[in-house]
Parts: sequence; structure tokens; C-alpha cells
Amino acid sequence: MGKTTWLILVTFLCLFAFSNGRGLKVRQKNHPYKYNHTLATTLVEYASAVYLSDLTELFTWTCARCDDLTKGFDMIELVVDVEHCLQAFVGVAEDPHAIIIAFRGTNEHSLQNWIEDLYWKQHDINYPGMDDAMVHRGFYTAYHNTTIRPAILDAIDRAKKFYGDIQIIATGHSMGGAMASFCGLDLTVNKNEKNVQVMTFGQPRVGNAVFASLYSELVPCTVRVTNDHDIVPHLPPYYYYLPQKTYHHFPREVWLYNIGLGSLVYSVEKICDESGEDPDCSRSVTGNSIADHLVYYGVDMGSDEPSSCRIVMDPYLQSASIKDSRGNIILSKDPATPLIKLSRESGNQKNPINVD
Repeated sequence: MGKTTWLILVTFLCLFAFSNGRGLKVRQKNHPYKYNHTLATTLVEYASAVYLSDLTELFTWTCARCDDLTKGFDMIELVVDVEHCLQAFVGVAEDPHAIIIAFRGTNEHSLQNWIEDLYWKQHDINYPGMDDAMVHRGFYTAYHNTTIRPAILDAIDRAKKFYGDIQIIATGHSMGGAMASFCGLDLTVNKNEKNVQVMTFGQPRVGNAVFASLYSELVPCTVRVTNDHDIVPHLPPYYYYLPQKTYHHFPREVWLYNIGLGSLVYSVEKICDESGEDPDCSRSVTGNSIADHLVYYGVDMGSDEPSSCRIVMDPYLQSASIKDSRGNIILSKDPATPLIKLSRESGNQKNPINVD
């Protein structure tokens, strides 16, 4: 682990000393909700796959992380905002039969992403009916002010024209979870979608208590999965003595942890209360583990490439991709059409593209 990562970790631990205690309860309507373990173990595979740097394998859904519970996925659009080191895809799954939107999380080797994650300044969300709601400026901007949002919305429209008005599920890990939550809210508030679900893994806090309350009312079918001592859900810090100013999680949290000793260890999936800041869930422990952040339900979460924001593509796919003036990449196909057959002349060679 590099010096920069250690410095960040030490800073976080110092802040945690001031971020314990009970806080406000989020206002939430009485929405019935049932946690679905099977759905969680399926969605975590999408949240893992979106990290991959090989765009050819990802777009054709032939990657090593694409052959388990996500078989049969119909990839429609893959977008890479190389300018901001962001990546997301949209497609339609067989089970559950739904439009899946997955956002890549923080690249641990990307200083650019770390800086964005550490930029804790709050920002007015400017959504109708959300007065006094404040959100994390970096996460909000990553979704709203990049290539990601327009590409996602276009792909959803095309998917719905072919598959009909099916459920939409947004997912992501770490910063990708923050972007997924903004996507779910955006679809509900600005696009009038009625059947939106959000499930994230190890996401940070993204807004204040007012935002958390309004979010839980607008997107009630939301689950935040946290894992044991994962450091990221504790960020930005929660200060119980500044209830109106501090960052505040929205519900519903599901906390994964282990109990037992030695060989007798049991996994627990605890459904937490509706406050968003249940003191008996992840807030009951110190968030001091990067290792717990990188594995959820036994699935590796994170980039497969050690270099900063590096992606690779088959030359044929690269020539067929859409690029804007800033070099951002969009790979797109019509729903339910055969996967792209890569040109034999390419010799199966792939060109690396480094984004520093």
C-alpha cells in the first residue's frame, strides 16, 4: 500500500474518533420492504464486472466475472468517461428480468478518484421538492456533469422501447454506489420512473439528513449493503452533535458480519432500522478496513489493472466505438441483437489506452 493510501487511512481514523453516537431518525413513510439475498448476490456480480478494464470482454459479456449468476445479460451500452476515470454500463438481465445499470467505483490506484472521494463539500441538489437537501459535490458531479448520465438515459430509453416498461435496478460499489443512488433518484424525480430499485455495496454517505429523508421517501426500494469493518460507509464522517450539517446515510442498510471463533464462523446478514444510521449496525464498529471494502459476498470488488484508469480494447471494437471531442468512449448496440463478432484481421490483439 502506497504512502498516499496510508495517509488517507490515518486521516480517516482520526476523524472516526469524533463520529460515533446516536443521531436523528430519518423521516420515512411506511414502505414494506423485504431484503432479497439472492438478488444481492446477483447484483454484486454486476457491480464487480463493471470494474474490468478489458472493454471487449465486458461489452461482449465474455469476461471472467460475467459467467456466473449474470449469464444471459444483454449488454446495450458501455460508457467510459476517460476524462474523469468513470465507467458504467446498461443492459437487460434474464433473472431478474430488469434493466441493470452498473457504475464503477473508486479505482484504488487512481489518485484522481481518491481526490474526488475526499472532496467533502456539500452542494445544493436543486431537484424539485428537495429544498434544503445538500449532497456531496464530487459524487453528484460525477453522475450529473460527465458523459455518464446522458449515455445512461439514452440506453434506458432504447431498452424500454424493446423490452417494455420493466423494472430498473441501479447498482454499484464504493463511489459507484453513490452514483447509483443519484441515478435512482434522477430517474424517479426527473424522468418520472415508477419502478426503480437501488442496491449498493460499500457506498459512502452522499448527503445531509434532509436529503436522506427525502431520498428514502422517493426511492424506498433502496438497500445499502455494508461489510463488517469496511472503511468507506463511514465516510464522509457522521457527527451526531451537528445533526443538520453532518452527512447522513439513507436507509435501508443490510450489514454483513461474522460471528464465532476459529473454524466455527457464521456469516450474518442483519437488516438494520429505518434511520439510516442504526447504531447497532456498521456504526457499532470502527470502520478501519480496506480489505472488508474489497470483498462482498465473497466477490472481489475492484479494478483488475494496477495502472491508473487503464483500459484495453480490440482494434476492431475501438474503431467502431463512439468518441467525443474529449476522448470519452461509448460502445452501443441495439437491444437483443447478436454480440459483435470481432474482426479476424485484428488477430485478437487488444490495444491498451492509458488515462492518467
